[in-house]
Amino acid sequence: MNNMTIVKLSATVVFLLSIAFVARSQAQPTLTLQGVGGKALALSSVDLAKLPQKTIKTTDHGTAATFEGVLLSDVLHKVGLPTGEEFHSTAASYYMLVEARDGYRAVFAWAELDPTFMDKDVYVATKRDGHLLGETDGPFQLVAPGEKRGARWVRQVTALRILRAK
Repeated sequence: MNNMTIVKLSATVVFLLSIAFVARSQAQPTLTLQGVGGKALALSSVDLAKLPQKTIKTTDHGTAATFEGVLLSDVLHKVGLPTGEEFHSTAASYYMLVEARDGYRAVFAWAELDPTFMDKDVYVATKRDGHLLGETDGPFQLVAPGEKRGARWVRQVTALRILRAK
């Protein structure tokens, strides 16, 4: 191979690698949802932005904070849920497993989230104090106002799974 061919090949490789890097850096993070019966889908921040937006004024570790996001119930309605007559005698045996990028996990009993059992709003937040959630908290964070401890305010949420206790 002559020098010109090597230069052209090198330039092509650099160009292709830069395209791959840009495409990877622009990939939208997703939130995986898994409902009853295994129905699953992935939602991006763009998908969540299409749902009714809520502003949540609360405290986080003793500090006033304003979160923006969507009701968890609006997100979960995109997959199969243990609701309706079919689940009349079994709904209380379901739970939602929340998974985070760092391996953290938390659980909500389905009865805590189902409006036919309780009036408890939980949110999937994408902003805090007017800014997109950063790398350490986002892009998705569960916010559960009124809880005395923040153990279920899961940061870096990657998946929400509706499962049945066995």
